[in-house]
Amino acid sequence: MKKKIQQFLALGMAFSLFMGTAFYVQADQISDLQQQQKENQNKLNDVNDNIDDISAQQELVDEEIADLDAELINMMTTIGVLEDDIHQKEADIDVARAQYEEAKISEEAQYDAMKVRMKYMYEKGDDSYLELLMEATSVSDMLNKAEYVEKLYEYDRTLLQEYVDTKEEIAEIQTNLEQQKADLEADKADLVEQQTYLDQLLTEKKAVSADYDAQIAAAKAQASKLKKAIAEEAKQIKKLQDEEARKKATAQVVNGTYTVKAFDTSIISSSAGSDLGKKIAMYGCQFIGNPYVPGGTSLTNGADCSGFIYRIYSDFGYKVPRNSYSLRSAGTAVDYANAQPGDVICYEGHVAMYVGGGYIVHASTQKTGIKISKATYRPILTVRRII
Repeated sequence: MKKKIQQFLALGMAFSLFMGTAFYVQADQISDLQQQQKENQNKLNDVNDNIDDISAQQELVDEEIADLDAELINMMTTIGVLEDDIHQKEADIDVARAQYEEAKISEEAQYDAMKVRMKYMYEKGDDSYLELLMEATSVSDMLNKAEYVEKLYEYDRTLLQEYVDTKEEIAEIQTNLEQQKADLEADKADLVEQQTYLDQLLTEKKAVSADYDAQIAAAKAQASKLKKAIAEEAKQIKKLQDEEARKKATAQVVNGTYTVKAFDTSIISSSAGSDLGKKIAMYGCQFIGNPYVPGGTSLTNGADCSGFIYRIYSDFGYKVPRNSYSLRSAGTAVDYANAQPGDVICYEGHVAMYVGGGYIVHASTQKTGIKISKATYRPILTVRRII
């Protein structure tokens, strides 16, 4: 018997050493993952800051692009107005040229007519003029004829001068119009040059903005990868922490010499049974680690095994026997194979609450308090379903 006890103790110590080593390994893995997660989070923060900086720079460039677009629109409008003015000047110049040509033709015609009369008078000489005067019937008629000849000369000179003045005036107008057209074309050339410069500048700014788009897209892709890495690391950390909690709970069951407050309650939620039974089992597990007090019914200050069961069910409005013996006949008997969270497991002189997965929560001893144990850590007398 003594040899068996020694073997059991040795096995327990070996298991404890194994579990302790496993805890340290898992702790290191969790620490490494947390460190990696922290580094990735710092990288993600840097990437997000970079995205904000690039976005701010792009916003400034986009404002410049908007200003350049507006300036180009105004410039193109001004160029359009100048082109219309140039076309109007060209039309006015064409009209002036036509008028000039018409005046020139009239001048030449009048000049030719005057030359014919002058030639005639020259060829006929004074005799013709004298004959005209001699044909007069009276002195008054003679004076009239002399005045007529004089007026004819005066008319030719006046008309010819008017044609000359008109031609010169039209020529001056034409010169002014051509100068105005030249000035408009010079203004247009300046604006076109400015437009070319602005177009080039706008193209460069749009290229810069497009480059910012590419940088932001690349940074967002990097941020997405980092977020996935952080989420995966968080998932692995949670998995290792849950596994560590289960191992601690298992260590408590085997060792039985210390209290572990952590318990993987997913065992409860994943087990078959009623929602109320699971709530009752979940409620009982939150008092793991609290003391065992003989005759007590306080879940926080201390309870014994039946007081623990009694208080839990009382808090849910159910009245059950206060001692372990009477609890053997409470509710309805079920097979252990069909045990569900919230069922009462009865042993010789002891009771516990089944929480699923082959585990119980119970007020064990004054040394260990309320804890998690294997349901089959001792022979089961009966399983009672209260709800």
